Amino acid sequence: MKKLVGLLVIVFAMQANAQSNNVLLSHFEAYYKQMKKQGDVQGVIDALTHLNVLAPNQSRLDTLAVLYMNEGRHIEALNTIGIEKNASDSDMAVEVKAVSLHALNQPKRALEQYEELFRRSPNPMIAYELADLKIQLDDLSGANLNITYGIANSKEDIMRTFYEAQQPYQVKMKAAFLYLKALAKFKENIETNIDPAIAILDEALAIEPNFNLAVISKNALTARKAEPKKD
Repeated sequence: MKKLVGLLVIVFAMQANAQSNNVLLSHFEAYYKQMKKQGDVQGVIDALTHLNVLAPNQSRLDTLAVLYMNEGRHIEALNTIGIEKNASDSDMAVEVKAVSLHALNQPKRALEQYEELFRRSPNPMIAYELADLKIQLDDLSGANLNITYGIANSKEDIMRTFYEAQQPYQVKMKAAFLYLKALAKFKENIETNIDPAIAILDEALAIEPNFNLAVISKNALTARKAEPKKD
């Protein structure tokens, strides 16, 4: 009899707990919808966090990581979904890992995520990030392959945003790739490739005369060229 009573208590407790869990799920689902309606990003993050605690869901985790990434909270984004390369990751998760690792100055780890993105969906935007990272890592032959692809596949309406100026600005992707091509050419041999690099920057500036980063780079190379040679 005592065993039966104990069993009934357990069953009722489990039912009560399940009902309580369902009430909480309904509450935070409604809260999530309301926060989205109000455009309250932190509210949406809070709601998704509670929902993932109550009922773990990979799609919601990916969405939460994207929200963190978009807010510039890259550590939180990676803490949400990890940094490992997983073949089973959604495209969204791979992009979050790539962007956040890049933002946190982890070029080698970011590169493998961008490589996975490019494998799944090759396009000039990803090719630019690959080339940029490979130049940083001194893989110039690999960078040039991505640059060649990017120049060949950049359409007139595809733009890239740059942020080094006081106001962000956009340039055509072909000009952006030519900038990287000039940088890679210079890094091949910083003593002999100043003129070839400047010539490539001139190609970029012919497409985008107000390309600030290209102007800065050209001025720096021109100044370096004018320096007296050391004996």
